Amino acid sequence: MESGIWRAGLRPPWQSVHALLLFPVTLIVVITVVDLRTPNDIHLGPALVIAPALTPSIAGPRSTACIGALAVGAQIFIGVHHGGIGTTNHIVQIITLSVLVVLTIIYSALRERRQAQLAQVRNVAEAAQHVLMWPLPEQIGTLRIASLYLAAEDEAQIGGDLYATALSDGAVRVLIGDVRGKGLPAIGEAALLLGAFRESAHRHIPLAELAATLDQSITRYAAELESPEEEGERFATALLVEIPDRDPVTRMTSCGHPPPLLLSPGHVVTVPSLHPSPPLGVYSGADHTLDVFSFEPGDTLLLYTDGVVEARDERGRFYPLDDRVARWTDDSPEALVHHLRRDLLAHAGGRLGDDAALIALHRTPAERRRHHVRGDTLRHG
Repeated sequence: MESGIWRAGLRPPWQSVHALLLFPVTLIVVITVVDLRTPNDIHLGPALVIAPALTPSIAGPRSTACIGALAVGAQIFIGVHHGGIGTTNHIVQIITLSVLVVLTIIYSALRERRQAQLAQVRNVAEAAQHVLMWPLPEQIGTLRIASLYLAAEDEAQIGGDLYATALSDGAVRVLIGDVRGKGLPAIGEAALLLGAFRESAHRHIPLAELAATLDQSITRYAAELESPEEEGERFATALLVEIPDRDPVTRMTSCGHPPPLLLSPGHVVTVPSLHPSPPLGVYSGADHTLDVFSFEPGDTLLLYTDGVVEARDERGRFYPLDDRVARWTDDSPEALVHHLRRDLLAHAGGRLGDDAALIALHRTPAERRRHHVRGDTLRHG
């Protein structure tokens, strides 16, 4: 049991455990030696309980039992040395220490059981994440890709945010979305949206038609599973982007989702013009506008969910993504995502209030004529 939990990352390896166990052992030796050298009217034996009380934090019940037995043995040795093993005082100390050791062993066993259950939950969550959201490739077409997913709920690795990619007729199609809710309760809608995208994205249909297909799936799902109290509560925002392999003119359709950021060398951040339609599942039959912008070789396109920009610091201020990301426009997608993860968590105090996801798409250089179709510039280096 103990070794399985350590493999799950909840405990240090055996070598570290053995080293840490030297502390309670040393503590028992020191208390015993000091007690033997003090006058008989000074009793330090009760302090021996500290050693077995500390052991569950570094080892399992077996190690706790060994340390506890050593502490009880030390208490008996102290009583024999002082010539009073049969006195009421030493008998009470030995019995009290033994009871406390037994209670500590029971606590350690319960704690280990809880950790095993936690490790199982983490393994299930990780497996579910890989089933629902397949890991994005590091390279697809002319794009280098890096992604980040941060779930808001403790111990959860998946939630209401989602992303996926697909190849279609010489182009890469990318979906990033956010279903209503967060954490584990939002997984059903996320799985539905991902399945609908993977089923339809490879077809040679316009991006706006793909958005309409996803809208129909969410609407149908809500009609079948939505209770009267939840009417109108099942919806999702989504951003669909189509990036041709040999053409910098990139297409996108937004269904209530935040616009992407386009990062260019020299600390330049722009936001492409966007005309979003309502979120998926809100208004069946809504028109989906197709927007275009120029995504040139050497640029990086950053897609994100609102959990990123709505992360608050201790003073209630939102995370200024466009300002912060301007520092790292010249970095690789992997380095960019690394910087954003660290900076975002630092801004939010280490804990997010909502699921957050982002994708960095870097277009590798190619010999193409530049098309100047840009959005409004937010920041210039």
